Amino acid sequence: MPPGILYAASAYVLWGLFPLYFSHLAAVAAPEVLVHRIVWSLVFVLGLLAWRRHWGWLAPALRQPKVLGAFVVSALLLSCNWLTYIWAVNNGHVIDASLGYFITPLVNVLLGYTVLHERPRRLQWAALTLATAGVVWLTAQTGQLPWIALVLAASFGTYGLLRKIAPLGALEGLTLETLLLAPPAFVALALWWGRGPTSFPAPDLATNLWLIGVGPLTAVPLLLFAAGARRISMTTLGLLQYIGPSIQFALGVWLFKRALRRRATGRLRADLDGAAPVQRRRLVQRAAGRARRGLKPLRSRVTSGRRPGRPACPARSPCAPGSWCGRSRA
Repeated sequence: MPPGILYAASAYVLWGLFPLYFSHLAAVAAPEVLVHRIVWSLVFVLGLLAWRRHWGWLAPALRQPKVLGAFVVSALLLSCNWLTYIWAVNNGHVIDASLGYFITPLVNVLLGYTVLHERPRRLQWAALTLATAGVVWLTAQTGQLPWIALVLAASFGTYGLLRKIAPLGALEGLTLETLLLAPPAFVALALWWGRGPTSFPAPDLATNLWLIGVGPLTAVPLLLFAAGARRISMTTLGLLQYIGPSIQFALGVWLFKRALRRRATGRLRADLDGAAPVQRRRLVQRAAGRARRGLKPLRSRVTSGRRPGRPACPARSPCAPGSWCGRSRA
């Protein structure tokens, strides 16, 4: 397998599994998670550079305005994509997020066709046609404008193009991006330091470890993606990208939706349990009122045992006033 395809496919598999990780940070605000992604990613890539003793590229890159301008744009696109994705996952929009990454490959192909003048082969056109039909169907199922998906697709598609034509390598480019985003991130981290139960450092060790872990979790797929984008065409990169959203969509449907359904069922059961005493008092009042007026009891609802979960009442006489089960307590 060509290295470029292997790098890109590995990145997409890791991105597809991201909801499993970020679901543990649902209590943390999306901007704060974004800040931690920037800070700890910078720490991670600086550690890699120190281990490799690879610093000679930094000074020349900082003296080139065009290079800095290109990476400022790519850094802003990346942070916009991160913030939107984190917010979507933490607010139960995993399927919307996966739809965004279903659309992104089409954006990649469009940019490759118009900007880089790439020409897909026949089989690639056939695959893109099927993918487009699927995206249109998924979009129609949402019943509304998928703004989350459109933001994710536009931001990451453009980011992929910039990283493909960037003059710096994968590690160098990601380091420069995080360096450009680091100053406001450090300021925000200082302002939020210990302000709440989910702010870093949090009272529990688990939250702190989850927040620190977003650094390497963010950097490794981006390094693989940048390495793959520089070696393969935008069309191939786009087609491979369906790996990630397919995994996310499966997680959203089979894992997160089931969990939401269980929670909703639990809330419904609690609501019904809370409403049971009220319903019981109403039935008692109705039975007492019918007894005072000399009317027969509502056997189909109380004394006949036809309500689910209620045994049939053996009493043949009318209910005594104030009695719930339909039999006199005397």
